[in-house]
Amino acid sequence: MSRMSLLGWNLWPPTLPFYSHPYVIQSTLLKVADVMLWRQGNLTMGILLVTLAAWVVFEKSGYTLLSLVSNVLLLLIGILFLWAKSAAILNRPAPPLPELYLSEETVNEMGAFIRAHVNDILSASKDIALGKDARLFFKVAGYLLLISLVGGLTDFLTLGYTSLVVVLTVPALYERYEDYIDSYTILGYRKMQQLYVKFDSKFVNRFRKWILEKQKLS
Repeated sequence: MSRMSLLGWNLWPPTLPFYSHPYVIQSTLLKVADVMLWRQGNLTMGILLVTLAAWVVFEKSGYTLLSLVSNVLLLLIGILFLWAKSAAILNRPAPPLPELYLSEETVNEMGAFIRAHVNDILSASKDIALGKDARLFFKVAGYLLLISLVGGLTDFLTLGYTSLVVVLTVPALYERYEDYIDSYTILGYRKMQQLYVKFDSKFVNRFRKWILEKQKLS
């Protein structure tokens, strides 16, 4: 069985042509997949426990994300500064810090990737605003409505923790019960397609014809 598959779609190995070092990226994604699929159970459980502790700290202590990050960074740089000064005085080795460097090549690759996706989003937004793609409009409107409903039910911190729990549990459950989930998902997908065809014929086509008639009259 492949690392990640969904309804017959092959999602592995990843195709990332914009990176000049695909094997490094593949190795990183393999490690992420192992964590998501509980192949490294201790690490996955540790991530869940740490995020749960962070969620409790934020919820109960009244800390905000900005204040907590600032305090942690202040403590970290304070420890490293005192360590380095004391090491220089006592002739001890300095703190073992990794090389902190961002190459121009990496920045260019990330910039090109972000620019391509932003341009795609802007192009789709233009099509929606000009009424060129009614189906895309209804899809985006549905997603935004769903986000609005979810945002009204919970706060951002709880939503983030819940999303992490879902990411670390759903893929593992899917891998274990893949056949059952695929059969029910395909059945539900076909029913949704039938409903969408009915909705498209009754409402979207009428709306499109109304727009064309208005354009002809004008």
